[in-house]
Amino acid sequence: MMYWDEETTEESFIVPEDVIDLQFRISCPTLPVDHAWALAQAIQQHLPWFMQEPRAGLHLIHGAESGNGWERPEDQDALLHLSKRTPLILRLPAELADAAAKLVGSTLDIDGHPMEIQGIRQKPLAMTRFLYARHIAADPDLPEELFIAWAVDELKQMGLRFKKILCGKSHALESPNGPIHTRSLMVAELSYEDAVTLQEQGLGPHRALGCGLFLPQKSF
Repeated sequence: MMYWDEETTEESFIVPEDVIDLQFRISCPTLPVDHAWALAQAIQQHLPWFMQEPRAGLHLIHGAESGNGWERPEDQDALLHLSKRTPLILRLPAELADAAAKLVGSTLDIDGHPMEIQGIRQKPLAMTRFLYARHIAADPDLPEELFIAWAVDELKQMGLRFKKILCGKSHALESPNGPIHTRSLMVAELSYEDAVTLQEQGLGPHRALGCGLFLPQKSF
């Protein structure tokens, strides 16, 4: 299902660093496929503000099975096998970077899978015109066309300019309050400024569980 707007815009833009991706070097051979809640809780133990901070987000970790982010293993009991280069990434306001750096040197317990936090570096948000989110929290009973209509309305209320929206697969993330149903979403041909705004603000709830966060998509 696709939304298409023929009007185009093009502009150059310098990426601000009010919001950043904080990338941690980790040692973690395996993780459960569905690790959102366990990882968020493990981070919360070391950063007590994390899950209460509305501007804080967690990029869920995807192994080789997940391809470009639109696929993931279907068996929620399966394990992801991580390479030594796989990072843990938090999206945070820049002023929280020093507080989050306290994770370095700690070992997180994610459902019995230890994750050693070994180093840190900051990355600016992407300068791109194509973004996707692996997980946007959504009502499981909402048809695709209504989900897209909702997304279009939300993005326009944010004042964003874009040309295409594409809805992807549905997933469910487990939590103590029941499954969180999500859909993937691509937003194409944004202006650079609006792409940064969308990365900064995200879409929908559950940022600390990996929902609503947008990443660059290299091809459409």
